[in-house]
Parts: sequence; C-alpha cells; structure tokens
Amino acid sequence: MPKGTNCNCAKCGCRGLMGPVVLITLGVLFLLDHVNPHLSFGRTWPVILLAIGVLKIFESMASTEGHKDA
Repeated sequence: MPKGTNCNCAKCGCRGLMGPVVLITLGVLFLLDHVNPHLSFGRTWPVILLAIGVLKIFESMASTEGHKDA
C-alpha cells in the first residue's frame, strides 16, 4: 500500500477519534469547573476515563469491512 493511503473502515475511523474526544472532554470539564464551583475538575476527571471507555467499546464493535493493511 502506498505511503499516506488511509484506511476507510469504521474501526480505523473510531481509532482516529481518540485524541479529539479526549480534548473535547477536557475542555468541557474545565468549562464546567470555571462556570460551576460544585463541578470542580477534581470531582469530574473520571468522565475522561468514561469517554475513553465508551469510544473503545464502539471501536471494538465497529466493522472492519474495507480495511487496508499497512
């Protein structure tokens, strides 16, 4: 496979979402920390682990149809 060719299967697509999901979750948690003192980051950080876990579950259930090996 030529260098730079991307796989279009659903499983690889989910894998590519990990970084953005973690960054968005962190942003929302810091926003909640700033807006509401009862929702401090020290109390809500486990949501990051939940977001990663949910994404991993979706990744494991995703189809590999059309997968291209490197």
